[in-house]
Order: sequence, then C-alpha cells, then structure tokens
Amino acid sequence: MTKTLTGRVALVTGASSGIGEAAAIALAQAGADIAISARRADRLEVLKAKIEALGVKVLALPGDVVDEKIATEAVEKTVAHFGKLDILVNSAGIMHMGTTEGTDLAEFRRVMDVNLLGTVYTCKAAIAPMKAQGRGDIINISSQAGRKTGPMVGAYSASKHALNAMSDSMRQEVGGHGIRVCVLMPGATTTEVATSISDPNFRAAIQTHVTKDGAVAASEIADAIVFIVSQPQRVNIDLISIRPTIDTSP
Repeated sequence: MTKTLTGRVALVTGASSGIGEAAAIALAQAGADIAISARRADRLEVLKAKIEALGVKVLALPGDVVDEKIATEAVEKTVAHFGKLDILVNSAGIMHMGTTEGTDLAEFRRVMDVNLLGTVYTCKAAIAPMKAQGRGDIINISSQAGRKTGPMVGAYSASKHALNAMSDSMRQEVGGHGIRVCVLMPGATTTEVATSISDPNFRAAIQTHVTKDGAVAASEIADAIVFIVSQPQRVNIDLISIRPTIDTSP
C-alpha cells in the first residue's frame, strides 16, 4: 500500500476487533501513526505488536468509551503523545435485538451509550485540537440500520439513526474549520458484532447474517476509510453506504 498518510496521526476506537481493528491496520499500512482504544487490553497489545511491525508508532489506550472521562482522555492522551490528532475513527459499537415491549431497558441504554454517546464524547474532545491545526477527519461507523429499520432492531437502529443525525449536524458546524466528517454505513460485514447480543437465537441469526457467503470483509471497509481520508482537503465525503454485492434490496 502507498504511504499516503505518512505524518498523520489516527485514533481508532473499538480497535480490538472487526472494523476498528482492520481500520487501525489499514491506516498504519498507509503510513499513519496510530492510537488504539478498546475495552479488551489483551487484544490491544496483540494489535499493537502487529502495527509496530509495520514501522509506525502506536499507542494503546485500553478503556470503555461509555465512560465520558475515559473517552475524552483517549483523545487527550493521543494529542499529548503524538502532538496532534488528524484522524478519528469511531468504531466502538454493540448490537441489541428484541421487541420494544419485551426489551431489556438496561441493554437498550447500553446500546445508546456505546453507539451514540461514546462517539459524542470522542468527537467533542477532538474538535478543539483539530480546529487548532486547521484540519482533521472524523469518521463515524454507522450501519445500514441507520437508514432503515425492522422488527427486533429498534435499539440498534435508533442508535444509528441518531448517530447519522449527530454526525451531519457536526459536519455543518466544523466544516469551516477544515474538519471533515463522514458517516460510513456498512451492510453485512464479517465481525464479532453478534457476540454482544444476549438472546442466543438472535445472536445465532446475526452471526449467520454477517458470515454468509458474499459478506463484506472488515478489511474492505477499512480500505474505504483510507480512501475517505486520502481525498484532497477541499473534498468532504460525508456519507458512504457499503453493501455486499449480493444485497439487491432497495
């Protein structure tokens, strides 16, 4: 891969697996120095070693972005360590399935806390340093569930619709300061998203969905992230929808 991002610094949340892990590796392959954040410290250490082998600098920041202090400090520690922050990729996310009538409200709140508020915390912290340097890229990982919905996915879909709205509002607020904001909406992508679903039947159904023949690989979503941040400064790709080729639904 061409080192198009040499000299840039990226922070990736949800980096211990799936799209977050793949994004951190792809950005590093493109030459960026990387800060990685996730709850699972052991996995972060494994990823840190992989990224260091690519010849770039890496900072591991274990912690849960649901905690506003931890999320804010992830940004602050990245800036303190590297001297700046050019790219923020918010990939931390979980899924919950169930009817509105029968939903576990604690799980519903957790989905909103992780998928929406965890992203709000890091975005809020990143804007000031990005303004100071006159540029920056923020990519928020949403979902096809952020443009439509269906039975059993009310919490997840609501969190992603809200994320999309928040992100576009932020884009309009910060664009004049050279900060670009993009919402990336993947369809079926092979990740560990199903593991956060408590109901075993729903968990099995989603696992089958994201591992079916033709599902998008996390590395392919990561390639799109590198593409987004590699555009000329005047170009803000504000929304990308990625589906498996086999998905022909409206």
